[in-house]
Amino acid sequence: MVHSERARTAARSLTVEPIGADEHLAFVRAQPSVSFLQTPAWGRVKTEWRSESLGWFDGRRLVGAGLVLHRPVPRLDRFTLAYLPEGPVIDWTGEIDAWLDPLAACLKARGAFAIRLGPPVRTHTWSAAQVKAGIADPGTRRLTDIPDPWTDPVGARVTDHLQAAGWLPQSPEDGFGVGHPQFRYELPLAGRTEDDLLGTMNQLWRRNIKKAAKEGVEVRVGEVTAGGAGAAGFTFGDDLKAFHDLYVHTAERDRFTPRPLRYFETMFAALTAEDPDRISLYLARHRGDLVAAAVLVRVGTHAWYSYGASSTEKREVRGSNACQWAMIRDSLAAGCDLYDLRGITPTLDADDPHMGLIQFKVGTGGRAVRHVGEWDLPLRPLIYRAFDAYMKRRGR
Repeated sequence: MVHSERARTAARSLTVEPIGADEHLAFVRAQPSVSFLQTPAWGRVKTEWRSESLGWFDGRRLVGAGLVLHRPVPRLDRFTLAYLPEGPVIDWTGEIDAWLDPLAACLKARGAFAIRLGPPVRTHTWSAAQVKAGIADPGTRRLTDIPDPWTDPVGARVTDHLQAAGWLPQSPEDGFGVGHPQFRYELPLAGRTEDDLLGTMNQLWRRNIKKAAKEGVEVRVGEVTAGGAGAAGFTFGDDLKAFHDLYVHTAERDRFTPRPLRYFETMFAALTAEDPDRISLYLARHRGDLVAAAVLVRVGTHAWYSYGASSTEKREVRGSNACQWAMIRDSLAAGCDLYDLRGITPTLDADDPHMGLIQFKVGTGGRAVRHVGEWDLPLRPLIYRAFDAYMKRRGR
């Protein structure tokens, strides 16, 4: 979210217009934390979309920014869905109309039939202890059934305002969909030490970290260097291919559709070119065998566990725990305030196949959070309805 001193702009007339990638990146670097999905580089990762950077101006001063991904309508290429994942980066505590009205006017003039955005604002937070109690209680089926979460008044106000202004909620009930997850798990790092973090992990996590070390699991950061023949002139060596092979294996085992190797080559090249510390690949090996691997992304004081993979064999050496602990420690050493383990589903049903995911993440300590979620604003309702029907027919 934008620095609080920008709140005074809410009462003024803001304008929205395209900005260059350099100006956008400078704005991102001036913020304590911005989602990596709202960096200029992310537009170069999403090659199937057309991207542009927009800026909010108070007079001549840039006070907000957003990466917009444009998705064309089939057979109507001049109209697009304008998507701002986990954005835009504006002052969500201010008068929202002052920010979103000029955005809508700008994007409609540029051919958008609808806007989809995901405000980086949370609505509820549950502690690890609350989540564990909910898992242990057979009468509690969902996170939202757990009593007395911490409730963010900003998130409640943003939700109420979007509903009143005609925005349509898009986040699926189970938490996972085409967009980015509404429910996530995160580990606060600010003001803490490694011993503090280990102390808040459950006994199984601490035991698994120790076991990985005792078994001789070694975690190292893979190398990506400029000047090679790979995507955008980067060299990946064997590390990225080894990760991808393990990732495909994980996808087959866990029944999800993997992204191609080219996607990760583009992702590493684009994010590394923007900032050499933006993205890292962690590889855990046991006696030469790759047993786990993960991708870490960092913007400012926020670090994200983005992708992970693990072998079915040698699971007993706990390579995934070793990988996670290495990324947490490095994020702490880099001055990050938050380690984000990304999406979870809100289910606490023991029979749900997603339960293993939340149990793995809650073992770190930390907290479960619910965000405002993704919302659509139809700008050309007839086209929006046709697009929505088309996406439903093809399963989105």
